[in-house]
Amino acid sequence: MLEGKNVLVTGGAGFIGSNIVDMLVEKNNVSVIDNMHTGSEENIKKHIDSGKVKLFKLDVMDIEKTDLKPDVIIHLGMPSSSPMYKDNNYLVSSAIEGAISLYKFAVKNNSKIVFASSSSIYNGNKPPYNESMPLKVTDFYTEARIAIERLGELYNNLYGITVIGLRLFSIYGPNEESKKQYANLISQFIWAIKKGEKPLIYGDGEQTRDFTYVEDVANAFIKATELKGFDVFNVGTGKSYSLNQLMDVLSNHIGKKITADYIKQPIKNYVMQTNSDTSKAEKVMGFKAQYSLDDGVSRLVKKYF
Repeated sequence: MLEGKNVLVTGGAGFIGSNIVDMLVEKNNVSVIDNMHTGSEENIKKHIDSGKVKLFKLDVMDIEKTDLKPDVIIHLGMPSSSPMYKDNNYLVSSAIEGAISLYKFAVKNNSKIVFASSSSIYNGNKPPYNESMPLKVTDFYTEARIAIERLGELYNNLYGITVIGLRLFSIYGPNEESKKQYANLISQFIWAIKKGEKPLIYGDGEQTRDFTYVEDVANAFIKATELKGFDVFNVGTGKSYSLNQLMDVLSNHIGKKITADYIKQPIKNYVMQTNSDTSKAEKVMGFKAQYSLDDGVSRLVKKYF
């Protein structure tokens, strides 16, 4: 467990980042860099007000403007949804430039880096996905993540810094409001139900996802800081559920039958199935998800109902 370290969390006011900050603040000196693109100061306000977290409202490319000397950098401060990159292809270059800025900063300060990669880089492969699979050309978002992984390995080879990439699978949980339309489907479905609306499902609802609760993800990031060298790991549950099954789980915890509106699938290269092989993460860094879909949905429903 990370303790007594100077830790920088980029994107630390965002969804996953703020949940990681929650776990770190009691035993570490925590700083956050966030340009507030999909973050919210409200997510970490209690830690800022208590003086446990120092917030820099900056882009990661401006990290040299700070006086930080972190032992560990947890990097989530980059656009995190495929549609963003489809709408603005230049996000590919800005995500890569941001990563390079952090890699150079890590070399200067001898910092470890653990960063958020994505399960989307497996698009075009058949699940379950494992880390040794060939990566195919599918969209702009995945190209950015693949490049950041490769550059991380290069910086490890050339300069010896530790760089660990975590390929995240369908993360959901609290503090996701600032992501708005880019939030996980579970959160979007719960928000719709809360407003008295029907969740919207593309296609027949038989598409599956390896839904992973954010507290498990935060634990994986912290465990990964104990590693050395360069490596990549899947962070998921190893189990997949269809959106129709998700509707049943939501119905059970909300206490009434939830029905969805189904529309024709509008996305050309929509991924129908995801599922993680987590055996490498279990073996090498001792990570295994603790929250089932039922557990995670139960916790999230209690937050809103």
